[in-house]
Amino acid sequence: METHAHAADGSLSATSDTMCDRIDESDSAIHAFVTESETNAERRERVRQELRSVHARWPVAGSRPPLFGVPVAVKDIVRVDGLPTRAGSLLPAEVFTGGQAAVVDRLREAGALIAGKTVTAEFAMSAPGPTRNPHALDHTPGGSSSGSAAAVAAGMVPLAIGTQTVGSVIRPAAYCGVVGFKPTARRIPIDGVIANAPSFDTLGIFARTLSDVSVAAAALCDHWRTVRAPERRPPVLGVPDGPYLERAGAAALAMFERQVAALTSAGLPVHRVSLFPDFERNIGDLFTVNRYEAAQSHAEWFPRYGAIYREQSIATIRQGQAISREQYTQGLRRRQSFRTDVSAATEEAGVDVWICPAATGPAPRGLASTGDSIMCLPWSNAGWPSLTIPAGRAANGLPLGLQCVGRAGSDERLLDWARIIAGPVSPNGFATHG
Repeated sequence: METHAHAADGSLSATSDTMCDRIDESDSAIHAFVTESETNAERRERVRQELRSVHARWPVAGSRPPLFGVPVAVKDIVRVDGLPTRAGSLLPAEVFTGGQAAVVDRLREAGALIAGKTVTAEFAMSAPGPTRNPHALDHTPGGSSSGSAAAVAAGMVPLAIGTQTVGSVIRPAAYCGVVGFKPTARRIPIDGVIANAPSFDTLGIFARTLSDVSVAAAALCDHWRTVRAPERRPPVLGVPDGPYLERAGAAALAMFERQVAALTSAGLPVHRVSLFPDFERNIGDLFTVNRYEAAQSHAEWFPRYGAIYREQSIATIRQGQAISREQYTQGLRRRQSFRTDVSAATEEAGVDVWICPAATGPAPRGLASTGDSIMCLPWSNAGWPSLTIPAGRAANGLPLGLQCVGRAGSDERLLDWARIIAGPVSPNGFATHG
């Protein structure tokens, strides 16, 4: 990462003041960051102090950790010592107090600087924050990790942390034209993260390049194992034909078919497989579990503060309150059956990586909605790792993403294979390497 190189050279201002200058210049229009003060002078001094600390801790250039001096933005449902957590809500920060999130501990152990908190949809649900898409300010950046995606896309930071319950990493990354990576569920511990639906909630990574995502993933994910050259081979790709793929819009589908043709022309094997025959039921099962868990997550706060929750969040919690324990348990059983079926279908088809549109189309106009998460839904339901890479633009010039999905636990291989996949489909100017 460029900022890592500056920090490793000992140029403190290159990573602190330059980054803060970028935020000051860009964020008045984009609103990716949670405001720390009226002038944000506190941010500048805080980051300077953090950079001095990492230089004091690792004074010798040759022994510095992988994210040394790299500024990282952190979604405001992730607790960071020294910064309040509000979860995009009007609730008092004291409600969310607790120990620093494990992912932030790992970032700091890897030498990273915390650039600040980024805007989230309220409680990482569906009520959008003020963040705008850097490619078109009158379009949504996606959600709920809106600020994290936009901060990277606007060049304010090279790396950001978000979360995904259904589509909250992959969709905003696609809308904003950056790389988004959601690991296998629980590869990054979620301790210290404000819960949406705990059995789905997964921490994810945003960056501008696949190389930067890979460096961050190796530092943050449990038991990471680098793929060695002798293990490398081209992936077998699968296209999930059927009712799921048909949910994508015309622009996304047209671009996706061009991507499939490009990958085939490049010599990669592509199998078209009928998948998710009961997709409508899968949707219902996911939302049964999701809504029930969301209501349970707010069982203490909602009775006290419900009057200051936003309309979309209230609707989600009310829906969850109407779901019985028996319905929830049945939803969990069906989810396990779904996971077994998807794994078996993948094995039978010999597919290494499923490819599909990352979103139903480019970022919609307007800021009242964060967009449609349906293209992420089955993979989040399965708990499998997914990745989106920038792959072309719609007729209106906004980015489109190609979603790549691997089997549970194949995170390392998925990122390695993504380098091969990115070559034929990525637009000019997208770098796989930092």
